[in-house]
Amino acid sequence: MAESDYTPPNVWKWETDHGGPFANTNKPTAGAQFEKELPVGDHPLQLYSRGTPNGIKVTIMLEELLAAGHSGAEYDAWSIDIGSQEQFGSGFVEINPNSKIPALLDYSTEKPTRVFESGAILLYLAEKHQAFMPADPSTRPEMLSWLMWQMGSAPYLGGGFGHFYSYAPIKIQYAIDRFTMEVKRQLDLLDQRLDENEFICGDEYTIADIAIWPWYGGTVLGWQYRAKDFLDGPSYKNVTRWAEQLYKRPSVQRGRMVNRARGDAKYSVPERHSMADFEGKMPEPL
Repeated sequence: MAESDYTPPNVWKWETDHGGPFANTNKPTAGAQFEKELPVGDHPLQLYSRGTPNGIKVTIMLEELLAAGHSGAEYDAWSIDIGSQEQFGSGFVEINPNSKIPALLDYSTEKPTRVFESGAILLYLAEKHQAFMPADPSTRPEMLSWLMWQMGSAPYLGGGFGHFYSYAPIKIQYAIDRFTMEVKRQLDLLDQRLDENEFICGDEYTIADIAIWPWYGGTVLGWQYRAKDFLDGPSYKNVTRWAEQLYKRPSVQRGRMVNRARGDAKYSVPERHSMADFEGKMPEPL
């Protein structure tokens, strides 16, 4: 069907096959679709996730906390196969009723604390350990503003541009042009910001960097949607400098490996329970 041939019906009805590689990963209803308990490891933090940009945010944060000496951030990372719809199991839905990765359970509290939404998890961990957030209260709003910017902007990059450029079963020029324009505007915004600052919030590495890097750093480095050339990624020189600088951090390299399901096995740690899981692994070259 040509894009000009479609007329929306008076009442939309869900069809099970809309095409595309992720057509079976969602439904227009919420809640558990089957019974399945989640595994629980030995550490205070139990992460149920996948190596997507939103999942990578959290594993980078946890690896950074451990590298900084916060032993209370030790964690087990369990893989949730979203392609097999494991996010709709009853155990996962109990932690995240929205059925999206990542989801975290903190057993170090009197009653286990659930946290869902990647930005909320980053903020929870930063506040819990008083790390990777500005110590000066007057600069905290800047960090929060960029964190919320990422949470509100990334759907244009992922659900908008990424979907129509890479995953949609047909190429719709209007949709691709619409979201490409917005993504390039966002990249230009970051490029201007990073022209004046080493990190997103100045000279301090914070959860704002950790949140933004997997999406926008991954895009200019060519990992996201293989769209580096299409988006003219190298033209965003400051974003590229920042993205490469962060990837030199061992914690960022480890975080990107955890729960990764694609690519060469030497670059991935499907489940993470200790530092020993990284033995024999290596970061993917830039």
